[in-house]
Amino acid sequence: MKAATLEFLRQRFSSYYGKEPLLSPSSIPQREWAFVFFDPDFPDIHMRRHLGFETKSEVFSYIRSMVPAHSYYSTAYYARPGAPTMQEKEWLGADLIFDLDADHIMRGPYDRMLSRVKEETHKLLDMLTMELGFPAQEIDIVFSGGRGYHVHVHDLAVRNWGSSERRELIDYVCGIGLDPGRLLAHRTPSPRGWHHRYIAALHEYLLWLEGLPEKERLAAITGLEGVGRTTAEEFSRRLGEIISLISTDPSSLNMRDAVLSKVIRGLSTQKEGEFATLLRNRAALADEPVTTDTKRLIRLPSSLHGGSGFRVTPLTPKELEDFDPLVDAVVFGEREVRVDLAFPLSMPLLGSSFHLEKGSQKVPEALAVFLCCRGAAEISGGDARAPG
Repeated sequence: MKAATLEFLRQRFSSYYGKEPLLSPSSIPQREWAFVFFDPDFPDIHMRRHLGFETKSEVFSYIRSMVPAHSYYSTAYYARPGAPTMQEKEWLGADLIFDLDADHIMRGPYDRMLSRVKEETHKLLDMLTMELGFPAQEIDIVFSGGRGYHVHVHDLAVRNWGSSERRELIDYVCGIGLDPGRLLAHRTPSPRGWHHRYIAALHEYLLWLEGLPEKERLAAITGLEGVGRTTAEEFSRRLGEIISLISTDPSSLNMRDAVLSKVIRGLSTQKEGEFATLLRNRAALADEPVTTDTKRLIRLPSSLHGGSGFRVTPLTPKELEDFDPLVDAVVFGEREVRVDLAFPLSMPLLGSSFHLEKGSQKVPEALAVFLCCRGAAEISGGDARAPG
């Protein structure tokens, strides 16, 4: 990144931090802090961490004087957060965190990725509150400023959970390790949960299978692990009967039936394919390593994201539905700035659609910050100056 571009970004971030209120997590003296700065190697990440502060005014003064590109704090609580090694810090517990990142869900235009990851966040919130019993008032949502959302659960009951307990929770959320025998064998009065999601996915898959030409249907069934031609033909012959049972009384399916058991077990081992996709669509696709990590660093709400220039924005569950990151997380204005764009690009921002060609052109300051943070553009001429 050119020096003029670095200076432009640093000035814009400094302007924001100089006038906007900042937020802090609870228990500041027990949190580790970390920052990435606008150094000559930016946007390569060189993190300065193992920092501790006693008060929020100390944190805010540090951010306003140092103007970091990225600001993080630990989800963990430590006796000595500023100690140089993790062992010396003495872990005291950690908030429960879920990270939903559009990169792990789909690839495509940025605005579509943001829309898709919001859907997953809604699913996660429903699971946490309606199925797992976490109080909504103990849950915070934060737009990461980049490609997704962080969901923080502050319930004291989970603070001392280790990685194994958190693994069980994220496995539930993501639908990992489902046992079809258990899910099909038992009725449940609840209209929610993986019992119903699994049966709905299986029913949809079998209807899809029924609609295939016979040759394709048999090929799909014999493609399952442990399923041979004879089993596939018998399953295909009985497919209508099985669909009827699943739609009326799934618990009446006999998983000791060798044909049925082989096919359903074969479906459950698939990582890809039609059925795996149907199950995946019913899960909340959170990032598993983040939830199991009891010493994670997370972005500071109200800080700016050095990869976009967007505000890391805290939200309530009720605010999520109407939240538009490409409007509501944008903090810079429409002053024109000339940039050199490295490639053609189209995207919406601040309620307008931009269709940009490669090369030098003027764009609103908010878009210039975004493009420079992403490494898609450099500042032209003297536009690194702050506005008058």
